[in-house]
Amino acid sequence: MKTEYIVLNPERNVSLTAFLQPVGGEFSGLAARPAALILPGGGYHFCSDREADPVAFPYLKAGYQVFILRYSLNEQAEWPNPLNDYEQAMALIEKNAEAWHVAVDRIAVIGFSAGGHLAACAATMARRRPAAAILGYPVIDGDCARDYLPSAPDVPSAVDQRTCPCFVFATRTDNLVPVHNAVHLIDALCENDIAFESHIYANGPHGLSTGDASINGQDFSARYCAWVGDSIAWLSDVLGGVTAQGLTPPRFGSRINGNREKTLNLDCTLQYLLSHPKGRALLEEILPSEPGKPSYPPAAASVITLRDSLRYSGLSAEAIQSIENRLLAIDNHPED
Repeated sequence: MKTEYIVLNPERNVSLTAFLQPVGGEFSGLAARPAALILPGGGYHFCSDREADPVAFPYLKAGYQVFILRYSLNEQAEWPNPLNDYEQAMALIEKNAEAWHVAVDRIAVIGFSAGGHLAACAATMARRRPAAAILGYPVIDGDCARDYLPSAPDVPSAVDQRTCPCFVFATRTDNLVPVHNAVHLIDALCENDIAFESHIYANGPHGLSTGDASINGQDFSARYCAWVGDSIAWLSDVLGGVTAQGLTPPRFGSRINGNREKTLNLDCTLQYLLSHPKGRALLEEILPSEPGKPSYPPAAASVITLRDSLRYSGLSAEAIQSIENRLLAIDNHPED
């Protein structure tokens, strides 16, 4: 492994540290690696060392190239300077992707506290959005963010269809950033059908980082430390994993259903198809029961997809494919 230190903005003391692992040779199955860009917390007043190198090492072990961004702070942190720092870091990683052996479609951002706010802004507002975001006890709500940086934006209102999958963790007893920050983000992700995983641990103060004893002297739920391994496994699900034979494909998509795709499809929910005139007409034709009264409770109809509904219908694979072909021919947003 080699390390590079790059000054991105000397006037604002912005820097990027790169931890780069080889490919080829003993890693003959790998031509490029996924990457993680770490944004330490510190209330936009400092970048915590506890949320920098100690966080990098587990992801390096998992096969990632890892970068740590020390972004604009204090009077230099007037928004959007921190987001511009992120954009500059991502642009540099993309520019050097071949030399640094980075798979540019598999770059995740990892942020903590105020760095979690910046990472969440990257996921919802940036030009170069990450492929996944891991957000630790993040500052999310505008009112909370402005306690630390008066010009900081609100995140939940910025969540949109382009937001990447998110892994969110926090503690119920966080004594600096109330847990409802994480909850409000989860609500916004739900409303936009964005995939996420969430862990709210019962007990623990703010700023626990990885939870390792070497960087913590406080009492917290023993299960908290599991977020590290869980987040790496989650990245393998949504970005694909790193193996000796190469990168594996993702197991799951960035959305939980097909409601927001360009055309209708089998992964649209029954409720959504019923709300679409052409989708409803197709359901009336193919479903034996009354389409306005599906054989599921209303709450289930809002989440069960047509693919799931047809799974036990007895229809042949050819018949189901024919239905999907007809759905794919229907514009989902004809007014756009």
